[in-house]
Amino acid sequence: MGIFTLLLVVVLLVVLLVAVAYYISIYNRLQSLRNGAEATLGQVRVALKKRLDMIEQLVESVKSYARFERETFESITRMRASLGRASPEEINRIERESRGILGNLLAVAENYPELKTSEAVVKTMDAIKEIEEEIARHRYTYNNIIQEFNTMLDVIPSRYVASMAGMRKMGYLEFPEEEMRRPEVSWS
Repeated sequence: MGIFTLLLVVVLLVVLLVAVAYYISIYNRLQSLRNGAEATLGQVRVALKKRLDMIEQLVESVKSYARFERETFESITRMRASLGRASPEEINRIERESRGILGNLLAVAENYPELKTSEAVVKTMDAIKEIEEEIARHRYTYNNIIQEFNTMLDVIPSRYVASMAGMRKMGYLEFPEEEMRRPEVSWS
């Protein structure tokens, strides 16, 4: 074996080692992007669950306060309308009902002095807005990761590495137009 043959073998080994190292680095980058996309998608799922929970809280909060206020105002209006022609028994009933309403209001005020319907709604809506922004940030991050991953699958030489590893393009996170609109809440 001559020096030329030995030099050729060394050069081929170096080229082979560089190629293997390059393959491994591309493969690791693709795996890192895939894992990042999956982790970000998990964050989107968590944020969407939080949004649904907050919307449910808002509906329940507003529904219960609206029902309480509606029932209270209806009761007061009914009592006021019947007061003018009320018999003694009806006056006792009105007094008991109005005392009950007052007691309920005082109990609520004592237990939750800062509680006001509009304040609760505003706070819940602010929380929903923050969650919407969180979802948008996660969606943006996810789509950027997917764009880089899919680009690597389109360009040479990472395209061949991905093909040998059986990797396929991943889909973007796209919310249809109707899902991007603010949810409509009905209290009827």
